Amino acid sequence: MSDPTPEGLPRRDFLGVSLAAAVLVTSSATAAPPSGPPASRGGHYVPQRAPLRPVPFQKLPPGAIEPRGWLAQQLELQVNGLCGRYDEISDFLVYDTNGWVDPALGAWEELPYWLRGFGDLGYVTGDTGVLTRTQRWMDGILATQAADGWFGPERLRTSLENGPDFWPGMPLLAAFRSWYEYSGDERVIPFMTKYLRFQNTQPPEVFNRSWGAFRWGDNIDSAYWLYNRTGEQWLLDLVTKMHNGSADYVHGIPTWHNVNLAQGFREPLQYWLLSGDAEHREATYRNYATVMGLYGQFPGGGYAGDENSRPGFGDPRQGFETCGIVELMHSCEMLTRFTGDVAWTDRCEELAFNSLPASYDPRQQVMHYITCANSVQLDDHPKHGQFQNAFPMGSYKYGVHQYRCCPHNYGMGWPYYVQELWLATTDNGLAASMYAASKVTATVGTGETVSVVQDTEYPFSDTITFTVQTQRPVRFPFYLRRPGWAHDASVKVNGEQVRTTGDWMKVERTWHPGDRVELKLPMRTTTRVWSDNHDSVSVDRGPLTYSLQIDERYERIGGSEAWPELSVYPESPWNYGLVAGASFDVVRREGGDNPFTQDGVPLALTTQAQRIPQWETDTEDVVGLLQQSPALSEQPVETVTLIPMGAARLRITSFPQVSAKGEEWIYRTRITASHVNDGDSLEAPDSGRTPESSADTSIPRFTWWDRRGTTEWIEYDLREVRELSSVSAYWYDDTGSGQCRVPESWRVLWLAGDTWRAVENTTPYGVAPDQLNTTTFAPVRAQHVRVEAALRPTYSGGLLLLTFG
Repeated sequence: MSDPTPEGLPRRDFLGVSLAAAVLVTSSATAAPPSGPPASRGGHYVPQRAPLRPVPFQKLPPGAIEPRGWLAQQLELQVNGLCGRYDEISDFLVYDTNGWVDPALGAWEELPYWLRGFGDLGYVTGDTGVLTRTQRWMDGILATQAADGWFGPERLRTSLENGPDFWPGMPLLAAFRSWYEYSGDERVIPFMTKYLRFQNTQPPEVFNRSWGAFRWGDNIDSAYWLYNRTGEQWLLDLVTKMHNGSADYVHGIPTWHNVNLAQGFREPLQYWLLSGDAEHREATYRNYATVMGLYGQFPGGGYAGDENSRPGFGDPRQGFETCGIVELMHSCEMLTRFTGDVAWTDRCEELAFNSLPASYDPRQQVMHYITCANSVQLDDHPKHGQFQNAFPMGSYKYGVHQYRCCPHNYGMGWPYYVQELWLATTDNGLAASMYAASKVTATVGTGETVSVVQDTEYPFSDTITFTVQTQRPVRFPFYLRRPGWAHDASVKVNGEQVRTTGDWMKVERTWHPGDRVELKLPMRTTTRVWSDNHDSVSVDRGPLTYSLQIDERYERIGGSEAWPELSVYPESPWNYGLVAGASFDVVRREGGDNPFTQDGVPLALTTQAQRIPQWETDTEDVVGLLQQSPALSEQPVETVTLIPMGAARLRITSFPQVSAKGEEWIYRTRITASHVNDGDSLEAPDSGRTPESSADTSIPRFTWWDRRGTTEWIEYDLREVRELSSVSAYWYDDTGSGQCRVPESWRVLWLAGDTWRAVENTTPYGVAPDQLNTTTFAPVRAQHVRVEAALRPTYSGGLLLLTFG
């Protein structure tokens, strides 16, 4: 079924190898990506000052790129939707009561997150309402700077062990930079200089506290930006202080918080721009490979991080936080500019087309915290077998206080994407880095200003046309990125084929008004086999990943007409496996204004599939865990429709394969309990994982925390009547670090009709830590079984493994 690349590797493996190989690229000062622009200190935009390493690309100023087509439509939805109007409903964004404009008041990351994306939304759309409100905030915040350089809420000066909390200022520095590049506001450079000088006076321990310790890469980027404009050497000393104080991403993974990782994994490579030490560059590639290898084993571009990435929680029903989506996009955009490695650009497109649109409702009024590759119901209930946090994560809300960070932060996704579509090159040219209908105006050649119009329906079309607009002939190099999946890319100039090679296809010539370049990126339908997720498969066509089309029913569960809170329920079957070896047919539709909706998407695929009855939701309506493929199904073969993942709010994207020679799936046990801690898993004791000890935190666990000294139970519906004569319990006990202990006593009960009865003639009920405690009893025939535990006084308890024999 898998359609390998010409190199014989599945698409996923090909991209992984390209990243690994990039680590081996020479780190000499003149190194450049194959066929790409040279890494140099040239170019018409702000170059890298020595001793910073030269880079191949420069970012164009906000406003240089005009979005068109579907991208402009997404931005219009954003202007009129959650990001563009969030200050109407978020109490964190009230100007008159905000600590970022009145330092006597309180505030933290919410305004910085929102303003970063909101301002850039105005710069790329030109919306006057957004621009006017952005300027008001900029004027207000710039006016708060104290004599020593500090700005914003005074209480943040001493909020971390009597020292400053620098984290929430980091997104604001990015907002100031964009504002300066757009407006030329002369206050910004001295403002940032004074603030960073204040940072440079702080003792080393200040740099290794709280969220900022994991996110110094953001501040390093601002220090480089300022250094390249002022040349003040102390800024490089500050960069070294930030790197030395940063959580150590050079020698491993210091955090498994999904957003920390999305921002922080790039920090070593950013420092490499100053240090020149290959170890730093390689650490970023290694960290990325580690995270994706452990937790990125499903489509959509992200990884399992429902707050933290956790051992045992890598099934495609796990999800990626919306903050993580946009932060990882931003990291990939930066790394493209620093390295020229197109694998980063490919990853950014994969996130943008497949995960980002799925994170909000079709009108961009509301969003959810977590986006999953497999998700068949979005309701407002906690999920103890799936997600880590206590609050529900799946329903669509404006989420001021429920989702908090994500609705304030998501707005940078599309505006930043627009600004990275085109890049200036250090050899005085232009590069089409990512593709979408747009118009760029930039300085090239010996100083001439040109515009290039990009006409395309990409990623829904494989043809991209560029039209050069210039007053007179001008010579400059024009680079076109070849995506990792596009092995048969071709380029024509004014209808004539041009021979190009490499990841950045270069066309250098004297350009005349009206010259046209046609880029063809033939898209084949291929599959990826996810061997680390039971050999499940996903379906790709070009940069788009396809999901099962499930009929969706939206139900308003709160809010108002303008700001509804929504649950989404399936109205058609979803438990399909794809027939191994089946072909895919492309179906073109008329489409609509918004291609990231079921009604508006212009492309679909059809293929053959069979239902797998044993694949069900669990007791909390979460799609069941995958089992091994290929699966055996005796259901009739059906033709099913697949649509792009970004257009499917409910979706199956990682499919089982089905085959007549497949394995029969089992009906999974349904588990309930008298209580379960919101951060634990109902399904953990049924995972089959053998703990290393009773305090093993490397595998999922079930606990009754914070019930203490009570009698609690966990119940198994075995799905069929079985003869049972033993139960084995591996108790959770975190002595030395927590308040869970082995229970005082326990017993086994079985349901006889409507009555719970204790099993008889038992051997002792053991409560020893660090081992399975097995009790045997007179055989019973039962489908429903309970383990009842009497918790120790003042302590709680839990289970790591529970088996029946």
